[in-house]
Amino acid sequence: MLLIISSHRDDSVHAVLPKLQERGVPLLWWDEADYPGASTLTTSCLDGRWCQTLTYRGETHDLSKVRAVWDRRPDRPAATEVPEPSQRAFAEHTATVAIAGAYDLMVDARWMPALRQHAAAVDNKLLHLHRATELGLTVADTVVTNDPEVLVPAWNRAGGRMITKTLQFRPFARDGENGHLYTAMVPRRRLTGRHRLRHGPAMLQPNVPKAYELRVTVVGERVFAARIDSQASRTTTLDWRHYHDVTVGYAAYDLPGDISDRCVRLVAGLGLSFGALDFIVTPDGRYVFLELNVNGQWAFVELRTGMPISDAIADWLAAAAARPDLKDSADAR
Repeated sequence: MLLIISSHRDDSVHAVLPKLQERGVPLLWWDEADYPGASTLTTSCLDGRWCQTLTYRGETHDLSKVRAVWDRRPDRPAATEVPEPSQRAFAEHTATVAIAGAYDLMVDARWMPALRQHAAAVDNKLLHLHRATELGLTVADTVVTNDPEVLVPAWNRAGGRMITKTLQFRPFARDGENGHLYTAMVPRRRLTGRHRLRHGPAMLQPNVPKAYELRVTVVGERVFAARIDSQASRTTTLDWRHYHDVTVGYAAYDLPGDISDRCVRLVAGLGLSFGALDFIVTPDGRYVFLELNVNGQWAFVELRTGMPISDAIADWLAAAAARPDLKDSADAR
């Protein structure tokens, strides 16, 4: 059986679901937001035997029968029926811990992109850059620091064309509105306020010249590269994720074999079955690796290029879910 863990509003799951059904994959789509209020999860050890069951929408599922898990983007556990805020927060925290423990015991399942705790452990830009250099990929000069005295030398090395990035996506509130820091230039005037860097580390890199950018989606050993003409619009020059600009073109891209192979090895070497990688292609034809998104979005690439990424995901999940019941096989021996 395949277990899909994601919000029921997830368009990516809706894109893959019909293809899984065409392949005859038995599956359960569950959102953690339905726990603990609308589902029950029971993990037990009785007489030395472990058992895990998930009861949802009137049906009870034996989680030992799950052979594949697609851990997409679930909503948080919600104890909405608990009225007192601190007690509700406690209940939701406990639910999160119970879920994590249940997942850790699902040792017979293959996960996309990886078991939750493992995916979180390797979701680090510095680790990705380090592994990329080990594989021979080109990366930009990079400094991550909270030392204000490092800022000016880094800015000078970049010839005054330095960008800053966050280490990980994290929304925050500013003037009462939700915000997020995208890639931004560091103008000379900001150097006078460099003491603020002490309060939080930043990633500093030179602004690498771009002919265009690539989003490379790896599914198992299959690679789908999309060219993004980010320099066609002023709004997407620094960070194409920041704007939805219809003037920016997307197209399937023939990635050189050695770069494609390194992408697969980077994803697999991190213990992942899926990854979305970002590259710059410079005017002189160099491929500069930027980052790897452990559970990055891909549906927009398929929509704009026609590449069959959803089929590749369905194929991987179907193959994983079709494996024989390992527990029954072990008992037969």
